[in-house]
Amino acid sequence: MARQIQSVERAAALLRLLGSAGRPLALAELAAALDLPRPTAHGILRTLREEGLVAQDPRSGRYLLGEGLDRLGAPWDRHDLRARAMNWADALAAGTGCAVYLGVPAVDGAGVDLVHHVFRPDNTPQTLRTNTVQPLHATAWGLYLLAFAPASVRAPEPLERYTRRTVCDPAELARELTGARRRGWAADRGGWEPDAGGLAVPVRSGGGLTVAALGIGAPAERLFTADGRARPDPLTELTAAAAEIAAGLEGLA
Repeated sequence: MARQIQSVERAAALLRLLGSAGRPLALAELAAALDLPRPTAHGILRTLREEGLVAQDPRSGRYLLGEGLDRLGAPWDRHDLRARAMNWADALAAGTGCAVYLGVPAVDGAGVDLVHHVFRPDNTPQTLRTNTVQPLHATAWGLYLLAFAPASVRAPEPLERYTRRTVCDPAELARELTGARRRGWAADRGGWEPDAGGLAVPVRSGGGLTVAALGIGAPAERLFTADGRARPDPLTELTAAAAEIAAGLEGLA
C-alpha cells in the first residue's frame, strides 16, 4: 500500500475532531487528543484557518469548523471574482491597450462564461461581452480553462470551426493544451474572430486551484510577432495583473 501523506492525515483528523466535539476546542486539547506537539498542531490549524476550513473564536482563542467547509461543493462566486478583478482589469486595459476578459467555466462545462469585460481604450466600436459564453477550444481564455479544467469541463465534439485558424483537430488541441500547461499561458491567434488574437493566464486561489482565466484581446499583430510568438510586454503585464487578482482572493470561496 502506498504511504499516506502524514500532514494531510493530521489535517483530516483535526477536522474530524472539531466536527465531533460539539464545542470549540483549545489548541492544547486538540494537540493532546491527536498526540501532536503543540507547534505542529498550531501550524496545521493556521493553514486550515487561512483556507477557511477552520475558524478561531476571537475571545477564547478556541477552534471550530470554518464556513469554508460548507462551500467546498459550491462554485466560486462570479460576482466576488468580478469585484476583486475590476481595478486590476481596468489598469491592465490601460497599460496594454487591449480588451480584458475574465472567464470562468460555464455552468454546463461546455464553454467559458465571461464574468467581466473591459473595452480596449481606443474608442473603436466594441460590443460588451460580459455574461456571454464563448467556446473553450477557440479562445485563449477557454483554452486555458480547458488545460486546467476539472473533469466536468470539456470541449464539444466535434470541434466547431469559427475561422480558418480554429483548432478543430483533437490531436492538435491536445498539443495546444500541453503547450499551455508547460508555458503557463494560452494563445488564440485568430481562432474565434478573424485577425483578432488573445492571450490568457490563470487566476489561482490558495493551493494552486485555477478559478478563472484572465485574458487580453486585440488585433493579432499587437499580441504576436510575424512568426507567431507572443510579444513579451503584454504577456508580462497580463501575468502581473493575474497575480495581483489572485492575491486578493485569500479567504474567498
